[in-house]
Amino acid sequence: MRSTTVTVATPATSANAYDFIVVANRLPVDRKIGADGEPVWQRSPGGLVTALAPVMENNDGAWVGWHGAPDETVEPFDQGNMHLVPVPLSAEDVEMYYEGFSNATLWPLYHDVIVPPEYHRTWWDRYERVNRRFAEAVSEIAAPNAVVWVQDYQLQLVPAMLRSARPDVKIGFFNHIPFPPYEIFAQLPWRARILDGLLGADLVGFQRQSDANNFLRSIRRLRGHIVRGSAVHVHDDAGTPTHISRAEAHPISIDTQRIIDLAKSPEVQERAKQIRSELGNPDTVLLGVDRLDYTKGIAHRIKAFGELLDDGRLSVGQACLVQVASPSRERVGSYLNLREEVEGLVGRINGEHDTLSHTAIRYLHHSYPVEEMVAMYMVADVILVTALRDGMNLVAKEYVASQDDQVGVLVLSEFTGAADQLRHAIQVNPHDIDGLKDAIVQAVEMPEAEAKRRMRIMRRHILSQDVTRWSETFLRSLSNEEIEVGAEK
Repeated sequence: MRSTTVTVATPATSANAYDFIVVANRLPVDRKIGADGEPVWQRSPGGLVTALAPVMENNDGAWVGWHGAPDETVEPFDQGNMHLVPVPLSAEDVEMYYEGFSNATLWPLYHDVIVPPEYHRTWWDRYERVNRRFAEAVSEIAAPNAVVWVQDYQLQLVPAMLRSARPDVKIGFFNHIPFPPYEIFAQLPWRARILDGLLGADLVGFQRQSDANNFLRSIRRLRGHIVRGSAVHVHDDAGTPTHISRAEAHPISIDTQRIIDLAKSPEVQERAKQIRSELGNPDTVLLGVDRLDYTKGIAHRIKAFGELLDDGRLSVGQACLVQVASPSRERVGSYLNLREEVEGLVGRINGEHDTLSHTAIRYLHHSYPVEEMVAMYMVADVILVTALRDGMNLVAKEYVASQDDQVGVLVLSEFTGAADQLRHAIQVNPHDIDGLKDAIVQAVEMPEAEAKRRMRIMRRHILSQDVTRWSETFLRSLSNEEIEVGAEK
């Protein structure tokens, strides 16, 4: 097994040694300006932080990641009960490692080449260099036999680098995005180096079993290790066995209870009523919530909705589509092109179908706090999740959790990880515009009893399989304990 070498570090034994370490591209905090005008750190919202914070608090944990500002060095600090270790990135690192290799090479490649990936050796060199920096930061603070959980595609080389430096630690890796079929992954010039990097982990987690299978197939084709079931028997270049790395599906979820509590909040319920009134009280509110990303199928759903208006199967006033498209990677050319396309579609459809009292599409190019998003979920009679490829899609799960009255309808792309679990959604192929149009009409016209039946089953799954359950099952599997995963409802 070939890997990038890191100088072996002595296990930390002082006060800065941690038994459980999370490694991610970003720290779980945002810097805000406090009431006194001084900067303060606030915990970022998000299920990953919610799931892992208690584990860190109970196991003397630390989180290693970039703090979000380039060309700035920040000393390690504590926030709440978490110890945070910032890894500095320069503006050039952000451009080449993050915007370049991570998001213009790996992201499109792993999402079925919806747009062409770019392959630049300088980007790869910087990706390798930054991954080494993360691995060294972890190596310096890990206690003997610590558990290290590396997160996502930006850090795929870290497991092998860390194993080289600290063979005593237990290493997990979780890939939050899809892993592509061999025929696509094989296009990557550095494919073997990526696989070797991931195989440094004792457990490599994926959203879907198909992703784990894709990974194992690439291992068989490109690395020659013996694969038995989910276990890869890793050997070095001389053929000497070194360790076993397992590949398993561990679908991520959401902080279900938080969404339920917000949906029951009088303030959020009142806000939901205001939103519906501001939309002109249409019979049916359809909702799309996405980052403005070419993988999300935003243009496909807008085109389908526009054609339904053209065909007379829906009408303005009867139905309104609210599309939240939060800003994303706006310095990357493909994202700028997508924004122009989406805004052009919205403008044309509204120009042809708006009335003085009603708008066909409310397009919101903003990010919103979770309280506002839950209010929007509660307003939505139908949510359209039409991703062309998505590792999981947590919006679908958040919508299900928010439907306390159980009458909302989920239209869900079959190319999302969530489709494996939310099987009672109306599942669609978003490339099939006619099929998508029929699914939207089916959702709008679905009898209330049928909508409640479907939503009740999906909510039962979301309640039993939340983000805490996800982290527990992954970490128990990493430690080779027996786990009992809840049966599919």
